[in-house]
Amino acid sequence: MSDALPTAIGTVVIGGGVVGACVAGFLADEGQDVLVVDEGRGAGSSANAGSLHVQMQSRFMRLYPENVPNMELQLPLYPKAVAFWRELASSLNADFDLKMTGGLMVAESQAQLDFLALKAARERRLGLDVEILDRAQLDAIAPYFGPGIVGAELCANEGKLNPLLCNAAIRAWILARGVVLAEGVSVAAIARSGTGFAVTTTRGTVTAGRVVLAAGSGTRLLAAALYPPISIPAVAEPLHMNITEATAPLIGHLVQHADRMITLKQFGTGQIVIGGGWPARQDVPGGHAEVELASLIANASLAQHIVPSIGNLRIIRTWAGLNTSVDGMGVLGAVPAIPGLFVAIPGDAGYTLGPLSARLVADVMLGRKPGEDISPFRPERFE
Repeated sequence: MSDALPTAIGTVVIGGGVVGACVAGFLADEGQDVLVVDEGRGAGSSANAGSLHVQMQSRFMRLYPENVPNMELQLPLYPKAVAFWRELASSLNADFDLKMTGGLMVAESQAQLDFLALKAARERRLGLDVEILDRAQLDAIAPYFGPGIVGAELCANEGKLNPLLCNAAIRAWILARGVVLAEGVSVAAIARSGTGFAVTTTRGTVTAGRVVLAAGSGTRLLAAALYPPISIPAVAEPLHMNITEATAPLIGHLVQHADRMITLKQFGTGQIVIGGGWPARQDVPGGHAEVELASLIANASLAQHIVPSIGNLRIIRTWAGLNTSVDGMGVLGAVPAIPGLFVAIPGDAGYTLGPLSARLVADVMLGRKPGEDISPFRPERFE
């Protein structure tokens, strides 16, 4: 990390999470000079629980039913994004503790199982590898569930990773490529300057030829303050998470619920992460996320209900982070109204989609045709 900001640079990336860091890394791999400005909030990447999602999450479907068509539109990117994580680990020669063991979305009633069957039929039409399991089939591959579980949807190519290992490896990669990383630095203003931009930060002003908005929910205010103002309706969703002490191998899959907020997965180190969308607090709009006692209790209680043997474990840490929600899909690519400006928001389950989304935006910036059609995710769709 550099203490002094450059006065001029080719590209400024605002946001140092997995998306912004990977955009910077892919550009730097091509010889581009890049500055990443990150204010250091515990947002999505630094507070992520390590789930690699593929199937549609029932939590988002329930909270944002109007966004389901957009979720389905972006759904084919998810298995490709999980595969891209594996490619990134290989290219960096890094251990991400990445396991592709499949995901189980469990049901506690016939109505919930019927919901999963309908969801699975829609997902299969979009190319996902999913199937419905009854309790006997579930016991054959995951005998750790409590008696209330009647069946599940199995998504073969879901997985999990350790975000602490991933974030450290990505940080080492971009620094080795010469990316200037300014941490604990906020952006106060972005203005046109000649054919480029003047980015005013809490540590001075930097001129740049291009700017990438990869600040998650913080992108909304940055985009609205531009001239002309850009509408990016990204919303912060404060979420609460817990992690247990280490135990013997117990949970092999990424576990979710058809009707309730929960994710469970076990790292290679033995700890079990309990997440899934229980709310946290945000001290002020745009501020830090804070843990919520009621969510801690409810999250842990539901986890024990689903996997009873978790009840013997101690919770050793609890934390909160900020998920970013837009309209059920990401915001990726150039802003036509402001040449040189790009947006990189991956969408729901942003950590899963992060590196692939960054690769697609970097390809556009490098003048290449991205490997996927990102036209549905174009920033101007909100105008």
